[in-house]
Amino acid sequence: MSSATGLRVVVTGATGNVGTSVMRLLSEDPQVDSVLGIARRLPDEPPVPSAEWAAVDLTAESELTKHFEGADAVVHLAWKLQPARDPAVTWRTNVLGSVKVFHAAATAKVPALVYASSVGAYSPGPRERAVDESWPTHGWPEAAYCREKAYVERVLDTFEYERPETRVARMRPAFLFKEESGSQQRRLFAGRFKPGPLARPELLPILPDVRGLRVQALHTEDAAEAYRLAVTSDVRGAFNLAAEPPLDAEVLGELFHSRPVRMPRKAARSALAAAWGLHLVPASPQLFDAVLRLPLMDCTRARHELGWQPRYTAIEAVEEVLQGMREGAGEETAPLAGQKVG
Repeated sequence: MSSATGLRVVVTGATGNVGTSVMRLLSEDPQVDSVLGIARRLPDEPPVPSAEWAAVDLTAESELTKHFEGADAVVHLAWKLQPARDPAVTWRTNVLGSVKVFHAAATAKVPALVYASSVGAYSPGPRERAVDESWPTHGWPEAAYCREKAYVERVLDTFEYERPETRVARMRPAFLFKEESGSQQRRLFAGRFKPGPLARPELLPILPDVRGLRVQALHTEDAAEAYRLAVTSDVRGAFNLAAEPPLDAEVLGELFHSRPVRMPRKAARSALAAAWGLHLVPASPQLFDAVLRLPLMDCTRARHELGWQPRYTAIEAVEEVLQGMREGAGEETAPLAGQKVG
């Protein structure tokens, strides 16, 4: 990386939940001279006015190459979660688009590539202990999101083997929340359902307790800090990113002031499948199956090698996104557009 004049960094998916936070932190970093944010649709007023911006589709490899030339690092965040009912569409953006980003980075001879993988890339894991970054990343094949994340991991394996001179860092965060993502999270996962009881803990006296449902979360700003550290250091490889505590029925029951009531896994899945079949929710029952099988992640490597430590607890991250849902919070970008509630 160039150090005489500072770093030039290009970020794909720069207008999303993670991208807006990464753009801000990089723009504020004295080691970074310039940041270019790439997105398919740019707002009239970009969220980070001091940065440069370009509207580029991931399918336009030649355009990507042009914008990557002279960059010290590319941070690849762009990802499409919907339409989950048409996996061919998400595959074109997420997998084929990522391949084009990697090819463009290679053609432009970018020295460093930081990629947004996910806990969803991991194969089903043990429930009694957390796993480190060596755990297999074959995902849950029935869920498109996990299948695509796992496939891109294999693409990166080949990329690293063929281009050992390129420094590659893979960030594997837990579920990411911030207040400004409230409206987006509602659209992606709640669909037609208003946040109502979900967003107001006092209106949820009983909390369904599904066996095996225990996940990790992280505030988006903490994830963005890990990306900043990966850009400005010389680290390679994968990094788990999550905050404490893991979220299960007991922890969420305290957050919502609710009484956990055991619900059979089959009943919960059947209810979700029925809502999916009626087009009432955009989240598929296959994704629910995958979430039940996610391992807990050990984040020791990120702490020791990145010098990373989350500032927010997982509970604080969830509290923020619930606040955002109640208020229809968002930002002036297409992915994070606010939404009226009522």
